[in-house]
Amino acid sequence: MSTIISIGTAVPAHAHRQEDILPFMQRIYGLEKDANRKLRALYQQSGITTRYSVVPDYSRPIGQWQFYPPTENLEPFPSLELRMQWYKAHAAELSLKAIRRCLQGKCEVGKITHLITVSCTGMSAPGLDLELVEALALPSTVFRTSVNFMGCYAAVHALKLAHALAAGDAAARVLIVCTELCTLHFQQEPSLDNMLSSLLFSDGAAAVLVAADDTAGEGLRLRSFYSEIVPEGKQAMTWGLSSTGFQMTLTGYVTDLIQADFSSLVGHALEKSGLERQQISDWCIHPGGKKILDAIHKSLSLTNGELHSSYSILQQYGNMSSPTILFVLQRILENMPHSQPNCIFGAAFGPGLTMETFIAEKG
Repeated sequence: MSTIISIGTAVPAHAHRQEDILPFMQRIYGLEKDANRKLRALYQQSGITTRYSVVPDYSRPIGQWQFYPPTENLEPFPSLELRMQWYKAHAAELSLKAIRRCLQGKCEVGKITHLITVSCTGMSAPGLDLELVEALALPSTVFRTSVNFMGCYAAVHALKLAHALAAGDAAARVLIVCTELCTLHFQQEPSLDNMLSSLLFSDGAAAVLVAADDTAGEGLRLRSFYSEIVPEGKQAMTWGLSSTGFQMTLTGYVTDLIQADFSSLVGHALEKSGLERQQISDWCIHPGGKKILDAIHKSLSLTNGELHSSYSILQQYGNMSSPTILFVLQRILENMPHSQPNCIFGAAFGPGLTMETFIAEKG
C-alpha cells in the first residue's frame, strides 16, 4: 500500500461572490428579461456563495477589466491563445503555493522523486511539469508524468498512479499537483451548457505527497481503487477544444445517471476491497454540483449529514475540477477524530461518463 502524507491547497487572490458574478454573466449573454430571471434563480439555487479566479473582472466594474475587452459586445472575445497565455502566467504560481503548503514540515523538496501534474484547463509543451521542475530546483532526472484532459476525476487517477509508483519503489516520494483555471474558459454563446458552466466552475490547486507505507510514517493509507465507465453518459459530459477556449457539455442526464448507478458502484468498489458499507466512516465525494450531491445523497440513502464536507467546499469554492476532491479530503481529515480509526470512501466523476473511486484508512 501507499500513504498520503500531506495535502496542500491554494486558490487565486480574486474572490468573487456568486451574487456579483451573476450581473457579469447576464451582460455576457445579453439575455431577455425572462431569461435573466431564470439565470438568477439558477445562481440562487447553486449552493455556492464564493468562487475564486485568476481573472479579476467577474466582480469589477467594466473600467477595471483585465481579461475581457471593455466593449459593449465584449468583442474581440478572448481567443484560445489569450486564455493559454493567462494559464501560463498563473498556473505555476498557484501550483507552487499549494506545493509549499503540502511539503511544509513534511518533506524537503530535494527528496521528491516523482512529479505528477494534473490539468484539463491548460496545455503546452514544454508545460507545467517542467515549469515546476525548474521552480522547485528538482533534478533533471526526476520522474515526471502528466494527467491531462480527464476532468474532475483526474485527481483520483493521479493517486492511483502514485500508489503504483510507491509500491515499486520504497524510497519514492511522489508529488501530485492538480491545477485548474476553469474560469479562463467561460463562453459567450447563451447555451444552457455555457450558462451552467458559468455558475459552477472556479480556479484552484491542490498538492498531495504520497510515499510507500514502510517509510511514510503517519498518514492516510490508500487501500484500493475502483472505476467504472457509464456508456449511456458518453455525450452527457464532454470537454473539448475550440478557437475561443475549451468548451463543456454538461446535461441534466448526468445527475440521473449518477443517482441510478452510484449505489451499485459503491457496492462493487467495496466488494473489491473486502469491506462492508458499515465500515465506511466518511464520504469524500467530488462536489460536481449541488444536484449531483443531492443525487448521491438519495442514491446512498444518507440521513445524517455525511456529505457535509462536500457541500461545504462547493459553497466556499465552487467546482474547481480536479483539485476539488482533494479540498474535500483535506477538510475531512481536519475534522476527523484522532481517537478512532476511520475509513474514507472517495469518488469523482468526469467525461465518459467516468466514475473513479478510492478507499483510504487512517488510524
